[in-house]
Amino acid sequence: MSDKTMTRQVLLFISVLSLSSVNGQVSYSIPEEMATGSLVGNIAQDLGLDIKRLKSGKARIHVGNSAAYIELNKERGVLLIKERIDREALCGQTTPCALHSQIILENPMELFQITIEITDINDNAPSFKKNEKRFEISESAVIGSKFVLEKAGDADIGLNGLQSYSLKPTDNFALKLEHQVDGSKKVEMVLQKPLDREKQEQVSLVLTAIDGGEPRLSGTVQIHVIVLDANDNAPVFTQPVYKATITENSPKGTYLTKVSASDADKGSNGEVSYSISNNMDSVSDMFHIHANGEVILVGMVDFEKAKHYQIDIEAIDNGGLSDSSKVIVDVVDINDNAPVTSVLSKSSSIPEDSIQNTVIAMFSVHDPDSDSNGQVHCGINENIPVTIKSTSNGFYSLVTDSELDRERASEYNISVTCSDEGVPSLSSSVTLTLQISDVNDNAPVFERSSYEANIIENNTPGLSVFTVKARDDDWNQNARVSYILEDSSVNGVPVSSYVSISADSGVIHVVRSFDYEHIKYFQFRVKAQDGGSPPLSSNVTVKIMIQDQNDNAPQVLYPVQTSSSLVAEMVPRAADVGYLVTKVVAVDVDSGQNAWLSYKLQKSTDRALFEVGLQNGEIRTIRQVNDKDAVKQRLTVVVEDNGQPSRSATVNVNVAVADSFPEVLSEFTDFTHDKEYNDNLTLYLVLALAVVSFLFIVSIIAILSVKCYRWRRERMFYKSNGNLPVIPYYPPLYADVGGTGTLRHVYNYEVCGTADSRKSDMKYVRPYSQSIISLDGTQTLPNAQRDKLISDDGDNQQKPPNADWRFTQGQRPGPSGAGGPPEMAMGTGPWPNPPTEAEQLQALMAAANEVSEATATLGPGTMGLSTRYSPQFTLQHVPDYRQNVYIPGSTATLTSNPQQQQQQQQMAAQHQALQAQPSEAAPQPEPPKAAQTPTSKKKSTKKEKK
Repeated sequence: MSDKTMTRQVLLFISVLSLSSVNGQVSYSIPEEMATGSLVGNIAQDLGLDIKRLKSGKARIHVGNSAAYIELNKERGVLLIKERIDREALCGQTTPCALHSQIILENPMELFQITIEITDINDNAPSFKKNEKRFEISESAVIGSKFVLEKAGDADIGLNGLQSYSLKPTDNFALKLEHQVDGSKKVEMVLQKPLDREKQEQVSLVLTAIDGGEPRLSGTVQIHVIVLDANDNAPVFTQPVYKATITENSPKGTYLTKVSASDADKGSNGEVSYSISNNMDSVSDMFHIHANGEVILVGMVDFEKAKHYQIDIEAIDNGGLSDSSKVIVDVVDINDNAPVTSVLSKSSSIPEDSIQNTVIAMFSVHDPDSDSNGQVHCGINENIPVTIKSTSNGFYSLVTDSELDRERASEYNISVTCSDEGVPSLSSSVTLTLQISDVNDNAPVFERSSYEANIIENNTPGLSVFTVKARDDDWNQNARVSYILEDSSVNGVPVSSYVSISADSGVIHVVRSFDYEHIKYFQFRVKAQDGGSPPLSSNVTVKIMIQDQNDNAPQVLYPVQTSSSLVAEMVPRAADVGYLVTKVVAVDVDSGQNAWLSYKLQKSTDRALFEVGLQNGEIRTIRQVNDKDAVKQRLTVVVEDNGQPSRSATVNVNVAVADSFPEVLSEFTDFTHDKEYNDNLTLYLVLALAVVSFLFIVSIIAILSVKCYRWRRERMFYKSNGNLPVIPYYPPLYADVGGTGTLRHVYNYEVCGTADSRKSDMKYVRPYSQSIISLDGTQTLPNAQRDKLISDDGDNQQKPPNADWRFTQGQRPGPSGAGGPPEMAMGTGPWPNPPTEAEQLQALMAAANEVSEATATLGPGTMGLSTRYSPQFTLQHVPDYRQNVYIPGSTATLTSNPQQQQQQQQMAAQHQALQAQPSEAAPQPEPPKAAQTPTSKKKSTKKEKK
């Protein structure tokens, strides 16, 4: 067949019958035998789809169990021929012949049906099963005798199928065509002129079958007629059509029906034989007819392949005469096919927040059986949020019918079962697995609504207190919880300076050490936040209680302990038993049992006289006070808390057993010097004595090294007087008295000496501008009366400077009492000339005489020496003399500062050296008599009593 002829056939038979996108369907009509790659139609345009949609939706063609003749070009949006289509091989004689396929799109899922009708082209010529046909016809055959010829077969249909026959030559026989019920034509050769064997023993004819195509195609068969003797009767069937019914899948040998034909001739001319004259192999291979006319099944009958069969039966006698009939076989369907389920598309995972009616899968179900055997119903397993919806005939979709929650079920196994209505019913199933992906729809939840923890004060920074824990029902990153300390403040301080929290574990650590007395508890909020997007969070309140430790000793509020004044409680000598002397008041800043205080009497001058209340601290008498009791009573009370271990404080209570205040004043003047209550100062006293002794020895060595030739006289003088005077040596920065030196203040000192070394004292005297406070701390004396109380002032009151005791510039120690050069007056130059030996001896003798005179004046019982000096030095050479200085052998109270005590001891040593200094240049005035003080009154009273 030439290319031009094929082109004409394509142009003639191709016709696009209809294009319809209603309900997602489109139909095309194409001729068979189109070349591979030929255009079927623009499916994107016909369906109203964008080419991008075809790509994004992963468009594909689903053809089911059929061969794929059509392919989709997603780049152009067209349907192309994938394989050459032979309509005869595809559909046979079935008309119309169509291909049914579907186009499936995803995201979202869509389904479109495509019907492609295959039109016939004249590509098959009529053909006969045999190339030749032989007849033996008696010459006696009458005119009009019929001879059945073989029908031609044409695989084409319609106009392209078999249309007519022609028989040549037509001298003896004519062609007769008879239309049958099934639309086919019965071909017979009719004798129209008697045969004459003597003239023509054999007649050759050509039967031509012609179709209606363009161009017309034909097929031929040779007919050979052998003229026999007379057989003028042909077989005749009892009925023109026989009908039979057979069930599909019937076994081989199943009886269908029996045909019968009779021949009026006698003998061999009346014997009839039967044969199946169908030229289709599918029929001749399926059925067989016995000589007796019985038709049986020799093949497999399948209702799904053919529902009806037509068997052409020919009866021939021995004379060659024949007749024809047909057997119509109807195939009865049985339920021998289960539904076939094909998954077209599916989603393996969908998010849990998907809306209802979300398509998760599409599938098709086909049952080739008929009637009720092909009616299919599909269902799924229960208790899953999925339902089945039918989209079109044989196509279904799985959609969600309720809300999804991954936390309840993270996976569903969906079993789809499709069953037909046959008896017994057949079914098929398919299982789909659907994963529910997580969405951050659950906030972290703490294990408790609030947290509370205890921590003991004075803790170690960085200590782990406890752990907060929150859980999140989501999965993976959405369930990853981080712990955050919310910004807040505690007492104006950011809470981050108190505690910290581990973001991963939720462990809370304290950043600092806590003090219960400053903060007893604090609270803050912790936020648990997941890792979702956007993140979800929840809060919880955390309260940390600080537990008290016994880290504070009791504090005594009363009586007040001071070093500058003396406080004493008076008890009349007529006090009865239980007399309330005073009450020790103490507090403890701790709490609970750590603040429970108890009072105990540790030491007392007379333990049989006083007692202390264990709980209230009240000091009461436990017996009657009498005249024999000492005036001075000193009690030491211990205040102890109830902590573990306990802490305590000690307070000294001074009690005066007297009926009048003057008696108390005289007894308590030197009360603070009682040795019994200064045991803890022993170490300081020893050190002070060692320093003074060291300075004394150094001074002696210095003098001996300079005055080695005078050593014998000085040693004799030391033995006779018991004390070695030292020649005073003033430093180079010695300033004058007239106020031109470097010191702006004048320091006055008073030295009181008695025969009893314990009563000796040296006191620093303040300037006149300061007031003096009496024993009870309420009276201020005027300037004229201050000197009277200076010697007995136990609180280190200052005396005003006295110009009579100062050195004038002409009285400075030096060569013959002469003044030095100007640089000496300014305190910046060295001594001009060292003292001569005569001057040094004169100074020593004057000092010795002065000591002898002072001793004779005071008498044997008491030696009082009151000397005022006003030397002026620079600050770097002058120690601080504002505190009391201890003199060895006395009971004077030292200050609490060890450095000041050492300075006072050094000052005392220098003062002893200055006492022995000669004073030839200035006359020694008599010291003024001290005014009578309560102490002196007390002493005089004692003397009178004695």
